[in-house]
Amino acid sequence: MNKLVITITFLFFAAGLTAQSPDSWPIFRGNQQLTGVSKTEIPEQPKLLWTFQTGDNIKSAPVVDQGKVVIGSTDGMVYCLDTNGKLLWKFETSNTIEAPALIHKNTVYIGNLDGNLYALDLTTGAKKWEYETDNQIIGSPNWWEAGGTTYILVGSYDYYLHCVDAQTGEVKWKYESDNFINGAPACSDGKTFFGGCDGYLHMVDIVSGKADKKIDVATYVPGSPALENQKAYLGDYDGRFFQVDIEKEETSWAWEDENTTLPFIASPAVAGTRLLTANHNKFLYSFDKNSGEKLWEYNTGSRVEASPVVARNKVVVANMRGDLALVNISDGKVVWTYEIGSQIIHNPALAGGKMFVGAYDGNVYCFGN
Repeated sequence: MNKLVITITFLFFAAGLTAQSPDSWPIFRGNQQLTGVSKTEIPEQPKLLWTFQTGDNIKSAPVVDQGKVVIGSTDGMVYCLDTNGKLLWKFETSNTIEAPALIHKNTVYIGNLDGNLYALDLTTGAKKWEYETDNQIIGSPNWWEAGGTTYILVGSYDYYLHCVDAQTGEVKWKYESDNFINGAPACSDGKTFFGGCDGYLHMVDIVSGKADKKIDVATYVPGSPALENQKAYLGDYDGRFFQVDIEKEETSWAWEDENTTLPFIASPAVAGTRLLTANHNKFLYSFDKNSGEKLWEYNTGSRVEASPVVARNKVVVANMRGDLALVNISDGKVVWTYEIGSQIIHNPALAGGKMFVGAYDGNVYCFGN
């Protein structure tokens, strides 16, 4: 009986870590573990509801919380819209924004190519604080709470993972890697995990900033890892995609296409027993997450850098030609496509039955019913 209670408690706690409202997509992969799964339901045949023009190209991903859509543009502005496309506020930073934002407790955290991390009030856009790293930020921040303190974690091209106090912006610690950090750190069980250009999966204690593990996985990891049950999923620049057993500190399985060695820029999505990811070779792939067996593939028609996003029994994929597609998770068959006609570099946000996406033409697009 005690074992049953413990098990139920653990499952409840684990579920709480990834708790997410169907109306919210507060970080670029949906949750702290970066699994890329939304709880909302997207229509079978979404319609274009509205567009909003920013001042320059969009290389970032939108995030959604409390009925607000936040996205950065290469014009250096952070834009906040309501879910009907009305501008609520905008905030000017010092340089181009390519990094997705994080929304947590009514605060927007976002970095730019000057290496500055900003904390902005979600309601008004007012700046709360600004923290400076020594090189550009192109990955999303993440967060963790422990002992009454909220920690904000972000990687930089200065080789460091930075941890700052969410309230004050004061540095808690800096952890040095051996090269640039491109992606977002994933968080679970008091640890943060990230890959980078040094080819390692780093595991760092969030409170202390001390290295817990450093696992040699690849030559260069451009994306962000997805975490589930002490397993990390990530791809490298040489076209390998793999599962890492964190406890054993080893690669459990690896997959690569026999005919191409193009990079996995996109970050994976983990949904049930399925693992969804995409490659520069134009293909969206579905794998069995436990064995690494390829279940199906879908040729999107152009290179893919935007990470796939799962909504119930569908996966959304976007490519560098500007095509959006809804694909059945079960068999890889396409059920809907839309040609934006401009590069989509980062993944859509799925919330409230709608799909929000930024494109290189500077527009934010919203699809739904």
